[in-house]
Amino acid sequence: MAGVGLVNVRKSYGAVEVIRDFNLDIEDGSFTVFVGPSGCGKSTLLRMIAGLEDITGGEIRIDGRRVNDADPIERGVAMVFQNYALYPHMTVEQNIGFSLRMAKLSKREIAQRVASAAASLQIEPLLKRRPAQLSGGQRQRVAIGRAIVRDPEVFLFDEPLSNLDAELRVSMRVEIAKLHQRLGATMIYVTHDQTEAMTLADKIVVLRAGKVEQAGSPQDLYDNPANQFVAGFIGSPRMNFIPAQLRSGNAAFAGGIHTVPLDGADQDILVGVRPEHFRVGGDAADVDLKVDVVENLGGTRYLYGALPDGTQLVVEARDEHGIKAGDRVPLGFAQRRPLFFNTSGQRLADLS
Repeated sequence: MAGVGLVNVRKSYGAVEVIRDFNLDIEDGSFTVFVGPSGCGKSTLLRMIAGLEDITGGEIRIDGRRVNDADPIERGVAMVFQNYALYPHMTVEQNIGFSLRMAKLSKREIAQRVASAAASLQIEPLLKRRPAQLSGGQRQRVAIGRAIVRDPEVFLFDEPLSNLDAELRVSMRVEIAKLHQRLGATMIYVTHDQTEAMTLADKIVVLRAGKVEQAGSPQDLYDNPANQFVAGFIGSPRMNFIPAQLRSGNAAFAGGIHTVPLDGADQDILVGVRPEHFRVGGDAADVDLKVDVVENLGGTRYLYGALPDGTQLVVEARDEHGIKAGDRVPLGFAQRRPLFFNTSGQRLADLS
């Protein structure tokens, strides 16, 4: 297997710069996920690593080799696409083994590799079927099998689950995680779904407008986001942001004055609180929520409502079953302190 390095990588389409001075080291055997909103450049980065897009500047290295001018087949990578890209007139067995036939391997070796890949993906009974006879999840397994048989140094996944329904997405996430554990291969995965990123990645790279906003472990990005963009993007439901004013170490928001562990000049700020970090009910309330909608998901409930100043909040109320639309509910900051950001979205350091 191999690590991947991107050094000062740039990509422009005419005057439009989509990747800007991009630097990243991806460790051998890691599972790295590029995540971000549509148009942030994550698929373009993946295609440049694969050799399907030329780079405008910088350097790409795979296993220490500079591959800027190498053809895709010379890079030791295999890519799984969003649309499966299976040959409809071929059987599953023929689809999986196609690249091996093009490489003129022996029939015996092709059969062995195809059988091994099919066994690892639990699709042996499907080998004689054609793609039209398969479900979406089965087609995606075939596409992954086609990548496995090439024994690549690096696996590249470009939003491979986006065409699947919700139940299949969950099961295929589990299958891809198991595959990584079995193969120990370097995997780079692109998605706009932060739930996929959180559940699959060793390292998440959050992108915006062709630049890295923050890179780190899923838990680190969740607990210690570098800025408001990362804080709002990582987590589902997203973090709440409450406008406030910092005055002499106190924050005034939602009709109250609250002591906060901050040091700095008087300024307008945003108080960030995740839905599960509120304390619902009780006497020591920090804010007061007027509930508009209660979303009951069985194991947990989410309250959608507004503060007195009109700020919209989403609050997790796991054990509160008597709350209904129209109620006013006192909220406190529980479990963890809120995070603080200036109005430009940069994180403010607290004194804890």
